[in-house]
Amino acid sequence: MATTNELKNGMVLNLDGQLWNIIDFQHVKPGKGGAFVRTKLKNVLSGKVVDRTFNAGVKIETAQVDKRDMQYLYKDGDDWVFMDTTNYDQITISNATVGDASNYMLENQEVMVAMHEGNPLYIEMPANVELTIEYTEPGLQGDRSNAGSKSAKLETGFEIQVRCLLIKVRKFELTLETVLILVVPKDN
Repeated sequence: MATTNELKNGMVLNLDGQLWNIIDFQHVKPGKGGAFVRTKLKNVLSGKVVDRTFNAGVKIETAQVDKRDMQYLYKDGDDWVFMDTTNYDQITISNATVGDASNYMLENQEVMVAMHEGNPLYIEMPANVELTIEYTEPGLQGDRSNAGSKSAKLETGFEIQVRCLLIKVRKFELTLETVLILVVPKDN
């Protein structure tokens, strides 16, 4: 349990049987009336974002979320197998929990897995990953009908948009926060 005065960004709360991550909070002391805390919360499982206000000093139930460094080993049907890098235990995580991370994950890649009471909640990818573009149509000089971008297939099978002038198949470092990429070529 924590009071609203102890709230911090990144803290996980257990509200109404669901886990919520604090994205932003603000203590407000109006001139008239009691103080309160305005928060922006993100549901850990669904990703839904809501605004919620609490009175100052109210106790709120917190949840213990353990973030572990894990290595993606292989895909087993619809499940993904990961290994804890500290104790070498292997766990199986469902496709729904892996989510969009599967588009950028290669075997033996290090990721962060958030766990609550032994159950995996979500996967955090590193900010940048290095992937190879396997195929892209050749860009034509002067063709601007598609705003200077074209589709390219990554080695994971996922398609992304890249600049039209990209011709050769190369390794690129992708910034996952902005997936319409500004690709940075890596020297081969």
